[in-house]
Amino acid sequence: MVEKQKAVVENGVQKIRITAEKGYSPKEFQLQKGIPAEITFHRVNPSGCYKEILFEDQGILEPLEVGVDKVISFTPTETGDFEFSCGMKMQKGSYTVVEKRRRVLSLRDRFWITSIFTLPLLILMIGMMAGFVSHTVSRWGTFLATTPIMLVAGVPFIKSAWASFKKHHSNMDTLVALGTLVAYVYSVFALFTGQPVYFEAAGFIIFFILLGQIFEERMRNNASEAVEKLLDLQAKTAQVLRDGNYVEVAAEDIQIDDLIRVRPGEKIAVDGTIVEGSTTIDESMVTGESLPVEKSVGDAVIGSTINSNGTILFKAEKVGSETLLSQIVDFVKMAQSSRAPIQDLTDKISGIFVPVVTILAIATFWVWSVLLGASLQEAMLYAVSVLIIACPCALGLATPTALMVGTGRSAKMGVLIKNGTVLQEVQKIQTVVFDKTGTITIGQPLVTDVVGDEARVLTLAASLETFSEHPLAQAVLSQAEEKGLVLFPVENFQAIEGKGVQGQIDQQLVTLGNGKLHDGTAMDPELEKRMVELQEQAKTVISLSVDGQVIGLIAIQDAPKASSKEAIKKLKERGLKTVMLTGDNERVAQAIAKQVGIDTVIADVLPQEKASAIQKLQESSKVAFVGDGINDAPALSIADVGIAMGSGTDIAIESGGIVLTQNDLLGVVRAFDMSQKTFRRILLNLFWASIYNILGLPIAAGVFVGLGLTLNPELAGLAMALSSLSVLTSSLLLNVEKID
Repeated sequence: MVEKQKAVVENGVQKIRITAEKGYSPKEFQLQKGIPAEITFHRVNPSGCYKEILFEDQGILEPLEVGVDKVISFTPTETGDFEFSCGMKMQKGSYTVVEKRRRVLSLRDRFWITSIFTLPLLILMIGMMAGFVSHTVSRWGTFLATTPIMLVAGVPFIKSAWASFKKHHSNMDTLVALGTLVAYVYSVFALFTGQPVYFEAAGFIIFFILLGQIFEERMRNNASEAVEKLLDLQAKTAQVLRDGNYVEVAAEDIQIDDLIRVRPGEKIAVDGTIVEGSTTIDESMVTGESLPVEKSVGDAVIGSTINSNGTILFKAEKVGSETLLSQIVDFVKMAQSSRAPIQDLTDKISGIFVPVVTILAIATFWVWSVLLGASLQEAMLYAVSVLIIACPCALGLATPTALMVGTGRSAKMGVLIKNGTVLQEVQKIQTVVFDKTGTITIGQPLVTDVVGDEARVLTLAASLETFSEHPLAQAVLSQAEEKGLVLFPVENFQAIEGKGVQGQIDQQLVTLGNGKLHDGTAMDPELEKRMVELQEQAKTVISLSVDGQVIGLIAIQDAPKASSKEAIKKLKERGLKTVMLTGDNERVAQAIAKQVGIDTVIADVLPQEKASAIQKLQESSKVAFVGDGINDAPALSIADVGIAMGSGTDIAIESGGIVLTQNDLLGVVRAFDMSQKTFRRILLNLFWASIYNILGLPIAAGVFVGLGLTLNPELAGLAMALSSLSVLTSSLLLNVEKID
């Protein structure tokens, strides 16, 4: 019977990685009861069967994206055999939960035990050099102090190296295990044969490596906790209307359609829509927007935000994991655990580097002992130094640490970066394409002019628009309502995508739409002249016809956002070409583009043609598309980088590679700046990690010993720890990088 693969316990969490390709690999595994588990799924197979992972016994159903790691977390509470499967239950795997094995020491436990025994090592070394500790006491004392270090902290490195060796691989632990074992085993032999011992080399190497790992763990935990703390901002309770009375209900017990009262200074518990009252709300903890936002009946509210001054009543619409805040936290956690493509290169380098360095260490030993006639112990020390100095720990930390800090800080600014691939892809972008309505413009169009018999034109137009969901329809309906017009019943209503609407009113065919809808329809020359004038004023003009004759025009204007011009200017300063892609008329689009400073306009594009327009631009340029996460999904998905904008709870988190939680184009600038600064930090980290190895190896091998430059194994271990620490510090500096 084949033994099931056991999850590895690291820092009190049992972890295992599963690949979803042709089935699940491993298909069966083992967990321990009562220990938190993190199961990382990596989906390779694009088949729809693998798009979700289901742990039915745990009540977990999560989406899996191709090429993106997804961590499933839970704590097994019962022993026995359990299943997991794809969402369609066609592909299945199983896991067994067994009683907890003997406690495994955590990284911190091993570090503190090592620290306790490293102190006498230091005292014995200083004592012997100072002359108040005898040679014999020093030899046996270092043996007694180093042995517990090897048993407690050295054995995990050896086990990891052995496990890799059995799979014909090598890892960073291979070099540490070889270096410490050689130093320790040789010193045990030397202890009983009267030769010099080097126990302290093994002890100090392990101490400094664990010190570096402690700093790494602390930095990772801080980055993760910064995101998790967002969830702590949620209200714990809320005043919910139940049976005619307001009762205090725990936030997790709130249900969709509950009516919730929020007084000034209180937190909003879940996402919903105001049904009574008005107020201003501080949304800074979710969107990064520092100024309070005015809200009234019909406006959306976000869970965890703070009600500033008025009492409101709102209806709950998204609760639990569906709230915007929960989605943001999940999004950022996924980004922090993702990989940038450049990391695959560093992993390959590390994979080749370890066996090469092992050969180099053997060669160093041979050159010193055979060709240069050095003593056995001197040659051994040079070889051990090479093994330790070459450990590519800093190389392995360069990408993930910068990615964690960069994506975490971006989220605080209202910029959600999906994964490392997106972050790296941003560096190649040459052209930024913008949708017009709601992206460049405010997205709240208003009727500015009615040409013709105003009452008749508005009444007929509004009667048709009653059935339409287009943003311009709301502008016409609002104007008709303001005028107090009585609308007509409409028969045979039809929406013509990208053109307009039509229907029968009083047995007459009435059509309302753009120029494409009325091609070939008779129009008075004065109306045509007036249409051109209005379009040149950056107004969208729709025409109304009755039985094939245009009888009037309605001009609608959607003004650019206050930040659009500044944002586009900043993008152009960064060398990016800007393009507006819109279904609006060429004249209107050109007028808006001129106002905000956009280079190129592609107008009169039907909704279904936007993706094709992006593809055409991609023939000569790397393209980012900025648009509405809901309406522009095809264009967002086809672009090299899709940037979805939204506001409040309307944001479609899954829709773009980058999601902006503020409906503000300056967020695009911040997204580019933060992505570029994070990627440059990754490159800087890789540079320093590589330079460290390039310079350190010849010094450790004794190449410059004639110049007085050398590194003993203890200093090599310290240098390696400092290298890792320097990369961690470099990544943390992203938190103080200046962003516009």
